[in-house]
Amino acid sequence: MSYFVTGGTGFIGRRLVMRLATRGETVHVLVRDGSRQRFERLRADCGAAGERLVAVPGDLESEGLGIPPPQRLALKGEVRHFLHLGALYDLGAPAARLERANVLGTRRAVELAQEVGAGCFHLVSSIAAAGRYRGTFKESMFAEAGDLTHPYLRTKHESEALVRGTCRVPWRIYRPGMVVGDSRSGEMDKIDGPYYFFKLIQRLRDAVPRWTPLPGLLGGHINLVPVDFVAAALDHLAHLPGEDGACFHLVDHRDLRIGEALNLFAEAAHAPTLSLRLEPLVQQVLTGLAAGSAALLPAGRRILLQVMEDLRIPPAVLDLLDHPTVFDPGRAGALLARAGIRVPPLEDYAWRLWDYWERRLDAQRQGVPRLAEAVSGKTVLITGGSAGIGRATALRLASAGARLVIVGRDEQKLASTATEIAALGGQVNIQACDITDAGACERLVAHLLAADAHVDILINNAGHSIRRAIDHTYDRFHDYERLMRVNYFGALRLTLGLLPSMVARGGGHVISISSIGVLSNAARFAAYNASKAALEAFTRCAAAEYHDRGVRFTVVNMPLVRTAMVAPSRVYERFPLLQPQEAAAMVCEAIVRRPERLTTPLGRLAQLVEAIAPALDRAVMSENYRLLPESEAAGGAPGAEQRLAPEALAFAALLHGAGR
Repeated sequence: MSYFVTGGTGFIGRRLVMRLATRGETVHVLVRDGSRQRFERLRADCGAAGERLVAVPGDLESEGLGIPPPQRLALKGEVRHFLHLGALYDLGAPAARLERANVLGTRRAVELAQEVGAGCFHLVSSIAAAGRYRGTFKESMFAEAGDLTHPYLRTKHESEALVRGTCRVPWRIYRPGMVVGDSRSGEMDKIDGPYYFFKLIQRLRDAVPRWTPLPGLLGGHINLVPVDFVAAALDHLAHLPGEDGACFHLVDHRDLRIGEALNLFAEAAHAPTLSLRLEPLVQQVLTGLAAGSAALLPAGRRILLQVMEDLRIPPAVLDLLDHPTVFDPGRAGALLARAGIRVPPLEDYAWRLWDYWERRLDAQRQGVPRLAEAVSGKTVLITGGSAGIGRATALRLASAGARLVIVGRDEQKLASTATEIAALGGQVNIQACDITDAGACERLVAHLLAADAHVDILINNAGHSIRRAIDHTYDRFHDYERLMRVNYFGALRLTLGLLPSMVARGGGHVISISSIGVLSNAARFAAYNASKAALEAFTRCAAAEYHDRGVRFTVVNMPLVRTAMVAPSRVYERFPLLQPQEAAAMVCEAIVRRPERLTTPLGRLAQLVEAIAPALDRAVMSENYRLLPESEAAGGAPGAEQRLAPEALAFAALLHGAGR
């Protein structure tokens, strides 16, 4: 006698197969063409017991599961347990795909189980079969299922109906809760269920201090179970005598709400928790909007969908926000408890799930290999590319496989940087251009776009800074004018020149290097911050206007970086500034993630302080202005920058990013 398993190379299936292989009998595993390598890895993971695994080539949606008649004949009378795990577990999948995989696939599996005379047919269903039932759903309930409008819920219900109504061999049905990663290792194979909200938690962690109270939903009911529990439960219950015709809930006996679960993951991520609960009426309104009710205006729905797209949340997942069903573990809970098989508390392993997701599943945190994917074969234009941040960024992008165009005023410096890039095996085109010259910018754009050439990523990095108190600029209006010419108008000319070709090609990315001083209102940088603020304002407006046309815009609020631009202010010689290579890493992160704004923790704190306590920001910057003297280059007293008081040094170390 033997086992026959569909879905045996899947997330739950492979763990169950590994358990079955230790029972000393042959395990036949249905294997699609694309899953052969996964089967071989599964066999290797079983060790010596892997010899008992037999691959059966076939397909879930084909008659006889795609198994040739002679092979089906050989299975007759040999299959003691037919375990059907093959299905499509995806709330966002098209209805037709779900119908083929979940309903047709189950019908084909039942037919084969009957043909070979299986001792028992085991259907691994889902709590989704209950639909949106309002109240407690018991193992004995089926026809009472609630709203089954969603195709995933409907197909899981229909697959159960097939087994209950047509299967002529003994059967058992198992309804696992929402399956998450392994409680011992955190291992998970895809983004699903609560994982869709992890990006939001990560963004909150990166944006605001952990102690910040945030509004949140108590939300509907959610039942999470780790995959190791599900595999152990299936293995145990499938072999108990006298349980044919039963349905088992493989669920957590605790009633957990979505808000409570998200807070456990937020704590695991060291993120602020959603502690301010919204009233139920507000929840209903938000859920109605999220679900796309008929009353939702098209514009409002498009806004919501853009936010969800940014957070990578499929619209269907928002149904979880008010899911009304509680599941009773009933007989399964009692049988499993006797065997010592229990669902571990989520708070005991949530940190493992989070850690595995952030290290292994979050594509935005994959480092250099991800950068290579983002820029390989693409043309990246960097202004100010011959020195400082621009040069460091160019070298890093060259190593990742980008085609580079570096722009600067000094042709000799450009040539020197190009030599370094060539030594790394990079492709580079140097263009000497003063971006404050309108005619020169027009010629540069025309040259870049000639002969069907294009720019995929524009990095507006060229800039100039002046650190000078306002009362030292009463007769220096030209300071403001020249900073606007470089920092705003120069970047604007290139951006406007390249945007039409980006739109025509269906996409592009414009990155503008701004200053953390725009967020912190840094003293002595009024002219500089004003020019960068203008660039930011344009970039934010453009982000809205070009979103539907595939062009993305990013502002990088860069802290102080040790480059030639800060050298005239000798006060910074004793500051712990960023190195150009660290600044380049921020620019590369912007290329990979494509956020609308990227800054440091100090920049995020400055945003928060400005939003909730502007008087505090003003007080801090006033103290900064009082303690740190004017540079000698800006008219300050000779030697003042070398005579800093201890409190000034301490204050400077604390707020070293308050300038550029």
